[in-house]
Amino acid sequence: MKIVTDSGADISFTDCQKIGVTMVPLKVEVNGVSYQAGIDIEPEKFYDMMDASPTMPITSTPSIGDFSKVYEQLAEEDDEILSIHISSGLSATYNVAKQAAETLDKTRIHLFDTLTLSAGQAWFVNAAAKMRDAGKSMDEVLAKLTQMQNAVSTHFTLPDLKYLIAGGRISHLRGLLASLLGIKPVIEVSKEDGKYYDRVKKRSFQKAILGITELLETLHPQGSTLVAQICTAANPEGGAILKEAMDRLYKVNWLPEVTLGTALGAHTGRGLVGIISAREDALPEIP
Repeated sequence: MKIVTDSGADISFTDCQKIGVTMVPLKVEVNGVSYQAGIDIEPEKFYDMMDASPTMPITSTPSIGDFSKVYEQLAEEDDEILSIHISSGLSATYNVAKQAAETLDKTRIHLFDTLTLSAGQAWFVNAAAKMRDAGKSMDEVLAKLTQMQNAVSTHFTLPDLKYLIAGGRISHLRGLLASLLGIKPVIEVSKEDGKYYDRVKKRSFQKAILGITELLETLHPQGSTLVAQICTAANPEGGAILKEAMDRLYKVNWLPEVTLGTALGAHTGRGLVGIISAREDALPEIP
């Protein structure tokens, strides 16, 4: 089994190589210069460039040809490929990969829409790689990824809505009104369609960070044991506030903090604070 993902997972090209996963990069352009996300630009440098740029960054998906080339090369070694991607509700990447897969008749390409992004997507990629290494079949891997999908939640907030508005992730009118009123939304990535929905609104960014825990309390009783991971757009201070609040409410097995990558950071800007979480007893056992 060969595994493919895209750089929406915020796993570096080097780390993908280490776990035997082929990463197809999304593209991002800032101040007129194009980069391959996850390959030739680091997030911290990218946020500095965004702050200094007079124009909004532009992102684009890999092409059908990009995916076809990868699938054809991998098919020479194994005729079964698992392609795991950023939410189809937020990016056209999954549908582009699907179109590429349909051009290869002899190769069994199984596509998996994570309905999430960033570190959340990486959970699925890492789990699939571990199961592949343990000799699990494609059906077994897909079944456990689906179980994970039901368990894992992604929530975030951010200090500035202008990038989400510019990228069309929230409506211009609603986003502009929220910005004028100083409202900071707490956003959930829906498990139904993989799109963004603002679930809580707060009057300050720090209150919005704590508002993430309010949402999680509707999903998990206090005292539950969770597996969780903080993800920020170069905002370790905000991440620390959220982590401390979570530790007051739950028994948390923390995964290492992640910096939001360039392809996704282009739609949020600096400052985002988010969390990927799941009840430990709801996650499947992964070898």
